[in-house]
Amino acid sequence: MNYSVIRYILFRVLEFAALFMALPFLVGLAYGENSAFCFLYVMAGCLAVSLVGRRFKPKTQVFYAREGFVTVSLSWILLSMVGALPFYLSGEFPAYTDALFETISGLTTTGATILADVEGLSRCIQFWRCFTHWIGGMGVLVLILAVLPLSGSYNMHLMRAESPGPSVGKLVPKIKNTAMILYGIYLAITLIEIMALMFAGLNLYEAATLTFSTVGTGGFGLLNSSIGSYPAGVQTIFTIFMMLCGINFQIFYLLLIKKPKEALASEELRYYLGIALGAAILIALNVRGSFASGREAFHHSMFQVASVMTTTGFATLDYNVWPEFSRAVLFLLTLLGACAGSTGGGFKVSRLIVLLRSVKNEIFSVVHPRSIKKLHMDGRIVEDSVIKSIQVYTMIYVMIFLGSFVLLSLNEFDFLTNISAVAATFNNVGPGFNMVGSAGNYSAFSVFSKLVLMFDMLAGRLELIPMMVLLSPRTWRR
Repeated sequence: MNYSVIRYILFRVLEFAALFMALPFLVGLAYGENSAFCFLYVMAGCLAVSLVGRRFKPKTQVFYAREGFVTVSLSWILLSMVGALPFYLSGEFPAYTDALFETISGLTTTGATILADVEGLSRCIQFWRCFTHWIGGMGVLVLILAVLPLSGSYNMHLMRAESPGPSVGKLVPKIKNTAMILYGIYLAITLIEIMALMFAGLNLYEAATLTFSTVGTGGFGLLNSSIGSYPAGVQTIFTIFMMLCGINFQIFYLLLIKKPKEALASEELRYYLGIALGAAILIALNVRGSFASGREAFHHSMFQVASVMTTTGFATLDYNVWPEFSRAVLFLLTLLGACAGSTGGGFKVSRLIVLLRSVKNEIFSVVHPRSIKKLHMDGRIVEDSVIKSIQVYTMIYVMIFLGSFVLLSLNEFDFLTNISAVAATFNNVGPGFNMVGSAGNYSAFSVFSKLVLMFDMLAGRLELIPMMVLLSPRTWRR
């Protein structure tokens, strides 16, 4: 284990934490809020520690998968612990555990909250809540690789450990350039949505903060009603950008380099759009009687499908009062999630496609035992190693999901509250059903349960394996 390079990257993470907090500090100063100085104190502490850490240069920058997984896990934990300090020091959160829960929820783009009154927060604290979504959406280490890449090809282990999806590849030969392209696309989508929202009538502060939550597919809002108080036109803009950010960013890259045929040939993209549209139509038909027109029913159903499937977690109304069929469809979409390589969480559409086709091939091999049938996706053969990794991921996913559900049951809350709380946090969606629905929050859970849910949020965002490697005793043996 190359401890020196892990330590070096963690000190770099502290520097970036200080850089991130400069924005909410300036926002607080602009609005004349005392809470702004909480960010200044934490920034000073981060820079002081990182300056001391800079004196200890890594002996070698060589590291492998084990170091990559451990570094990513520790980086997210460290950034979460530091990012929670302004929340706690401001006095606007009752306990550090609650501040940590909110920060992890923000960075993992989950959007689960312990707050009942979001509107009571100061502007700079609200800004930081939403900005954590943007920071975590594309990934902390991806940004560091774009700006301060380590030498050699070893940093691919960092990108692979942090990027969502069953397999991760480079868009261009160099990791630094790949990271820069990803963040360039991410920033472009962010700026376009900010301009669209301002054109629709929102001020710069509202447009920026809500864009951070949308592009990062997080879901923290500025109002207790989430997005319900905004006009239908503004809600439609959110729907469009939620769906866009649930798409694999490689699709946008292919469009940029003028390869539209390759982009539109993506099977995952077609399944993603087809499932979303089909689910929205089914829900709209089911809730038609609750709205004045079919158009209004489809508007709200499409918004909620986009919000849940991309794991954003925004809401235009309380979908807890919808019929059981509609809630069942939304619950399934909570588990499914968005595309691999997007800012969305969940199981991922590509994994579902591979699993279903592997089941089909297995049945075919039973009927035709002498046949050899390879699994294809996007016209290419899916390697056995990828299929195996997806099967292992699925097994770990089910084990953590069930284990977390059993532990949460100690709260004695109802079944749907507990299972949807695990589903919503593990898949980085945020709101679930009943007590943790779009009109509820997670404040009623015990400290132990919040710790379980915090682990679920981190494990879900980091695709399980990094957190498993971090907790494995074998990782730390020489």
